[in-house]
Amino acid sequence: VSQRKNTKRVPSFHKLLRTSKIKLDNKLKNKQYKQQSAAKKYRKEQKRLRKAVRDAICRKPFPLEECEKKVAAKHEEEEEDALPLDMMDEDDLKLMEDLAQKASFLTRDLSSNEPVHVKKRKHESVIDKYEKVPRRMQAEPEKELIHLLPIKDKSGIIPQTVEKPGQTQILESRPSFLSHLVLDFSEEPLPVLTPEEMAAQRRQKLQERKVHIAALASAILSEPDNNIKKLKELRAMLMEQDPNVAVIVRKLVMVSLMEIFKDIVPSYKIRPLTEAEKATKVKKETQKLREFEEGLVSQYKFYLENLEQTIKDWKQRKLKKSNVISLKAYKGLAEIAVKCLCELLVALPHFNFHNNIIVLIVPLMNDASKKISELCFEAVKKLFKQDKLGYASLGVVKVISGLVKGRNYDVRPEVLKVFLHLRIKEVELQKDSEDIAPKKKFMTYKEKRKNLSRMQRKWKKAEEKLERELLEAEASESKEKKLKLHTETLNIVFVTYFRILKKAQKSPLLPAVLEGLAKFAHLINVEFFDDLLIVLHSLIASGSLSYRESLHCILSAFHILSGQGDVLNIDPMKFYTHLYKTLFSLHAGRTNDDIGIVLQCLDVMFAKRRKQVSQQRALAFLKRLSTLALHVLPNSTVGILATNRVLMQTFPKMDLLLDNESQGSGVYLPELDEPEHCNAQNTALWELHLLQRHYHPTVQIFASHLIAGAPTEGSAALALDLSQRPATELFEAYSMRGMTFNPPVASVTPRRKDTFLQMDSFLDEELKKQLQQHSSGTVVHKPLDFAKHLKESSLS
Repeated sequence: VSQRKNTKRVPSFHKLLRTSKIKLDNKLKNKQYKQQSAAKKYRKEQKRLRKAVRDAICRKPFPLEECEKKVAAKHEEEEEDALPLDMMDEDDLKLMEDLAQKASFLTRDLSSNEPVHVKKRKHESVIDKYEKVPRRMQAEPEKELIHLLPIKDKSGIIPQTVEKPGQTQILESRPSFLSHLVLDFSEEPLPVLTPEEMAAQRRQKLQERKVHIAALASAILSEPDNNIKKLKELRAMLMEQDPNVAVIVRKLVMVSLMEIFKDIVPSYKIRPLTEAEKATKVKKETQKLREFEEGLVSQYKFYLENLEQTIKDWKQRKLKKSNVISLKAYKGLAEIAVKCLCELLVALPHFNFHNNIIVLIVPLMNDASKKISELCFEAVKKLFKQDKLGYASLGVVKVISGLVKGRNYDVRPEVLKVFLHLRIKEVELQKDSEDIAPKKKFMTYKEKRKNLSRMQRKWKKAEEKLERELLEAEASESKEKKLKLHTETLNIVFVTYFRILKKAQKSPLLPAVLEGLAKFAHLINVEFFDDLLIVLHSLIASGSLSYRESLHCILSAFHILSGQGDVLNIDPMKFYTHLYKTLFSLHAGRTNDDIGIVLQCLDVMFAKRRKQVSQQRALAFLKRLSTLALHVLPNSTVGILATNRVLMQTFPKMDLLLDNESQGSGVYLPELDEPEHCNAQNTALWELHLLQRHYHPTVQIFASHLIAGAPTEGSAALALDLSQRPATELFEAYSMRGMTFNPPVASVTPRRKDTFLQMDSFLDEELKKQLQQHSSGTVVHKPLDFAKHLKESSLS
């Protein structure tokens, strides 16, 4: 028979080229689908077969009922009647007996639930056999047997047992829970520990955990590259489950991990590798470094997630299912977690996930817990103070601005007061001022060709390249980039301030806003000056501000006008009037500390704007400040007198107030709130004579100096340490916050003399003799007669 020829040919290469890629993909998918379906079908068949075998093995015969036993007994009797054993042959009988012994169903105990062919299974294990026996209920009473003497028979020893009478009735009459008690008493009770033993056991466990933490930490710090996996083991201890030591161990692990990360984190940010970088082959050292960096970043991320979850659990008062830690302990754990995050925020501003830490920390500045909010405040202040470039500051300011807007300005004032610690002294100027400024000329290509030789051009190019490399090696940023970051940061700060001034003028955030404007007002764009001055004046005129808020408004207005606003033709007479009215709101009580703001205002209003201030205004302020100096604390008095000295030296004809003669018409009106119209030239500085008798020595020196006309030379001139220091610095230097005097008060009590040096100083001659006798040792004791004078008087 001729075999059929296979007409199916292998496709040629050109045919494969003509075949579309989609068709080839479809063929491949069909082939894979067929293979999967065949494998699935085979698995189903195998599963069905195994199930059938398992069902056949595990099928158990039901125990026969009583009626079935009776029917079986009748059938046996009938069979015995039908075929008595006498009529059977001996061989047949023997065969039947052998078969009966082998028949497992007939010979086995019917009460047992053992499978029928259990002895035929060679591979049946003892455990499987035990597991297949159904379990009895605990409430089922166990029969108690009495063992009797055994009986010996031809077949062997037969044990004899009898059921204990009355046991079944007693057990049946008992409630079901007694059986549980019997079972419980049969088990060994747990050892009961005394409080001292429990405390000792807890100390031992805690010491073991501490040693383990210390060993892991020292191993990681000694070789971070090789032991990066131990970070995972240490981090796993954050889930400590022993309720006796869980809280302390978790706190210790949090702090230990924080210190480890601060030590082993590199001084650069680790970026994820690209697919091309992963595909390229690298050296073993490079591969090891990559693995270390990848493991470090992942473990750092998991650690931050654990800290975040701890804070969330405390916030939500969510109790874990394990109930290892109580709700009361959650606050302590959350405080440690916040402390760790604050440390990492300050210590690792350059590393990964720093923005995530900022997003966690900034909302906690507004937390109800005072301890947690203060921790976050201090951390953000430190970050601002040490952030020279401005990346981290910009991130924090963005989050604070979003928080204030999102909470609808319902935040604590301290959140905005953090802005005062920003390190911003310069920003990019406006484009107009840049256009006015002379531009730096750059040489064109033609000028370079004309003015420089080929060798000079070559050297210049090499120098520029070297400078760029040095900047990269030092990791220093250009000044332009720094200015750009500072400008963006300050823009966000001013947007936040202006929003509050516009929409929330009655909120408790207003003092913080005014204080911030007073600090950064010289950096505001000129475009906003007119609107801002109008808003500040309307706030003061409304009368809803406190004296301190008014002082901040005045300081902000004059900072604006003394900076870029000095070119504007604006006379802020209304702000001078506001300050003149506010001065008498201050006294020696709790308002004494606000004299510092007044001194700053006076410095900006008179020293920096002396050309725009009239003589009448300066005289009025000089008189009112001298009156204020009488009822404030000594440090404030020193600051005010230092300001008066500057006024007397800056403005001419201030010595009018040192003379009793009046100048011009009118009488001085001290209660009038208009400094220009109170006729201050017709009064005198009689307050200086009172201050000259002040208990503070520095106040006396200043008062005497001003009475003499504040000379710069001569015997009445001030010492250098007082004359060259500004008023605000003197106010802080002589402060009594620490309950100490500056200069210290000399002691007036003389030293105690233990010995009498001058014996002749005693005027009583009799006392001298007695002292000499006592010192020489020849003392004659005579009997004392108290009635001597009475006797003499009676005799006379």
